[in-house]
Amino acid sequence: MLLTKRIDGKARAARLIAEVTTATAALKAGPGVVPGFAAVLVGDNPASRSYVGSKGKAATAAGIQSFQHKLPEATSEAALLALIEELNADDRVDGILVQLPLPRHIDPQRVIDAVDPAKDVDGFHPHNVGLLWSGGRARALIPCTPYGCLLLLNETLPDLSGAEAVVLGRSNIVGKPMAALLLAENCTVTLAHSRSWDLPALVRRADVLVAAVGQPELVRGGWIKPGAVVIDVGFNRIAGADGTSKAVGDVAFDEAQGIAAAITPVPGGVGPMTIACLLRNTLIAACRRRGTAEPQI
Repeated sequence: MLLTKRIDGKARAARLIAEVTTATAALKAGPGVVPGFAAVLVGDNPASRSYVGSKGKAATAAGIQSFQHKLPEATSEAALLALIEELNADDRVDGILVQLPLPRHIDPQRVIDAVDPAKDVDGFHPHNVGLLWSGGRARALIPCTPYGCLLLLNETLPDLSGAEAVVLGRSNIVGKPMAALLLAENCTVTLAHSRSWDLPALVRRADVLVAAVGQPELVRGGWIKPGAVVIDVGFNRIAGADGTSKAVGDVAFDEAQGIAAAITPVPGGVGPMTIACLLRNTLIAACRRRGTAEPQI
């Protein structure tokens, strides 16, 4: 039986944040630039409020100026677009994040399209999506969660070339950009989803599995190829035996032990990497907007 390695996302994220903090200090001491990050929250969804607060605190701790815009649930689409236009024009702001999901009366794609691609630290604008898929990854702002997944994969498999990778989930936020990143690493990529025939058979082919479907413990131990590296993006709340809730991923973690060569835990795996990569993107955007050399982080 294999001894399954736990991939420590907290430790990798801490290293990346330390690198961002050092580079941000150098940017301030040299050209005198302080990167700025603006987060926009519409409504009062508790999870979204917590995410936005965490991102703002992390930015401040890294030396990045944080601007928080919290708008009422009833904010019109026109008013939100007007705010984005102001942030696009604000030279203090290098990165703009509009927290999703948005209220139903607001079209998220119109909002994403309105963000200046040079400040699109989520990496969702069609300009950045096109660069990522067309071989322009070095010039794109890459979506934070998939890029964090790639950094964690590189911790275990420095050379992904030739690996058979299965991405479970086809969202614009994780699944599709993850597939693009793995293709750029010369993997053979299968993008599987809820309509795919025989998911267990597809998953069993994977040397690298990225699960991002939002279904608690969908992937069972018997689905996993022995020796595979598993990145679990899912974060789901289920009822525990004592009546309290507990967080689980999209992969049955206990069942994966002894089968997978390595796996990310939930929590403590992918989650911390998302915020760390958001700070990285903000720093990269600040450098590009000012023609300053980018740090290699």
